Amino acid sequence: MQFIALEGWPLWAIFLVFALAAGVIGLAGTHMTRLADQLADLTGLGQALFGAVLLGASTSLPGILTSVWTAFRGVPDLSVSNAIGGIAAQTVFLVVADMFCRRANLEHAAASVENLIQAALLMTLLAIPLLANSGPDFTVFAIHPASIVLPSAYLFGLLLVKRAKAAPLWVAQKTRETQDEDSEKSEQVNRNELVSMWWKFGGLALVVAVAGFSVAQTGIIIAERTSISGTLVGLLMTAVATSLPELVTSVAAVRRGALTLAVGGIIGGNSFDVLFLAFADAAYRDGSIYHAMTNQHIFITALTLMMSGIILLGLLRREKSGFANIGFESVLVLLLYLGAIAVLAFADGPSDAPETIRATDTIAAEVIPRDFPPWGLCRET
Repeated sequence: MQFIALEGWPLWAIFLVFALAAGVIGLAGTHMTRLADQLADLTGLGQALFGAVLLGASTSLPGILTSVWTAFRGVPDLSVSNAIGGIAAQTVFLVVADMFCRRANLEHAAASVENLIQAALLMTLLAIPLLANSGPDFTVFAIHPASIVLPSAYLFGLLLVKRAKAAPLWVAQKTRETQDEDSEKSEQVNRNELVSMWWKFGGLALVVAVAGFSVAQTGIIIAERTSISGTLVGLLMTAVATSLPELVTSVAAVRRGALTLAVGGIIGGNSFDVLFLAFADAAYRDGSIYHAMTNQHIFITALTLMMSGIILLGLLRREKSGFANIGFESVLVLLLYLGAIAVLAFADGPSDAPETIRATDTIAAEVIPRDFPPWGLCRET
């Protein structure tokens, strides 16, 4: 599934499309974060819940398209890799956002009981695919029961977050560095202005989705042309490409001072991203997609579960500052992620043309005829 046929384009042109799409994400994502910050106050949802549900889900659209489409076309390896690898990459994005938070460690300044619940919810959701993989290969109409449990658990978790926001029984100790949402309310607007803001937010979300999917598809082709390891491509590179909107919006939120929105957008967005597996399982017609998971997928899932636990520890400990002005949790998460890349690179080895990439190119060729001249640009001969 491609918006334009890229198979015959020169590598420099594909890099150009990648860069242009990334630039669009940067501009649209920044404006989208500003609107999200305002809407979170005006709707009364709060930054944590708004970031988790609306901002997180909106920036996840490229990943949903990639995972569902590749599963439907019979490429479960790339589908699962994109879903799980994206969660790992987005957890690392919290480290990047932490580096932009000069007030204090991000997990300290963004103290919120809602974010604590979302982190616990994320860990619970990540355990479900592992249980499904180790259990019987049972499906109903080619859908595994775990694909019903996942969205149900997610909705229950959101209900807990909403109740915690309305009547918190745990309250974070306020410090000089802690963001106080209640004292940062946006000015009231009339109904027409509020509707206009929602339309703008939806339009920007669509732009980010299209640009994000373009980044993902060009990233896949760049990986194929440069002969990068197949496992690293599937689990890390395409996942990072589809997750670029989350990086932009989280950094933009920190720079605006919307710290709870930044953390909630990543952690809550990660919880939503686990649902990619449920959507992909429904699209995958050859059985349970959980039983198509490889050892590498299990490795990344366990790694992400561990990284999420460390983030939760950081949110509870609330260290004000640490090495390079980031918390211990950011240092550990970054080391774990880099170590995982090294382990996967050593275990997998290089590949001239990874099977998952070949399959994706075949899918694209079926969708768009080779003699179709995209945007009037000439193909290589």
